[in-house]
Amino acid sequence: MSLTLDTYRLLGRSGLRVSPLALGTATFGADWGWGAEKAEARKLFDLYVERGGNFLDTAVTYTDGSSERLLGEFARSDRESLVLATKYTTLRRPGDPNSAGSGRKSLFASVEASLRQLHTDYIDLLYLHVWDFSTPVEEILRGMDDLVRQGKVSYVAISNTPAWQVSRMQAIADLRGWSPLVALQIEYNLIERAAERDLIPMAREMGLGVVPWSPLAGGVLTGKYSRDDLAAGNAASGDGTRRSVTLAGGTLTERTFAIVDVVKEVAAELGRTPAQVGLAWTLRNPGVTAPVVGARTPAQLASNLDALEIDLTDDQLARLDQAGAIALGFPHDMLASDHIRAVTRGDLKMEPRR
Repeated sequence: MSLTLDTYRLLGRSGLRVSPLALGTATFGADWGWGAEKAEARKLFDLYVERGGNFLDTAVTYTDGSSERLLGEFARSDRESLVLATKYTTLRRPGDPNSAGSGRKSLFASVEASLRQLHTDYIDLLYLHVWDFSTPVEEILRGMDDLVRQGKVSYVAISNTPAWQVSRMQAIADLRGWSPLVALQIEYNLIERAAERDLIPMAREMGLGVVPWSPLAGGVLTGKYSRDDLAAGNAASGDGTRRSVTLAGGTLTERTFAIVDVVKEVAAELGRTPAQVGLAWTLRNPGVTAPVVGARTPAQLASNLDALEIDLTDDQLARLDQAGAIALGFPHDMLASDHIRAVTRGDLKMEPRR
């Protein structure tokens, strides 16, 4: 069944209604050498909102703050209708140890910076951006809850954190009556599927909506790379472009291209682009709420948004699933084995829990 941007989904166990594709705004601003200048960024924003999109993703340090500043300027006239999501923990001022990390000082200062840059008096959704392995979880949760009680943040969420820490935090928030985490942002796509082991099942169990970043695997699922690029990966120019980052990052492997081959086959059958098929696969995952899509041109964004229209057949979904499948590892593979089912259930027939 095809979707539209204004076919909204609830985010986790909250009443917040968001579009099934979020617009990532790390491309707003050319400060990092590859983004969109202001006029082009405005076109991206307008295209997304005009098609019914309401879920916009940024972070306090994206493009050195230009992302938030431009998004805030564009959103000002329709602020109440939009869901603005931002993040804290990344370093805001080199040399200042407390301008990064998950601690209360960093949290409050980062939120104040985001409020200024976004030209708003509240943030709809605030993520802890990157786990720092040092801040007590009670400090994080209490700080987030204080911001919600102050009205500066409406909902809180988490990103790039081990599953066991997220589940622990959610249990503590529930027990203490603090604001629960409502979303989990993770890397997830046909090539990077490690989240299927613990993060996605944990999110479904604990009431977090999954918001994948890099649903096109840094552009690899667009089909723009070939096996000829494998050798080039060892000699990437290091010029700071997204292409050089991809080439140097080890993403391009024979496994990668085997997956892309299947994506291209399905795209040809549907008369669609590989990127649209890659996004459509992620959208159809019942554990996913809203992948974050980014673009540098309106044409790229319009093409990505058209992934909402794609209906993958059961056979096509099965082929894509098989192409990128990973071993779930212990204890998941053991618990799913015929032997364990036999010794724990025998002939018992049960429907799975709904």
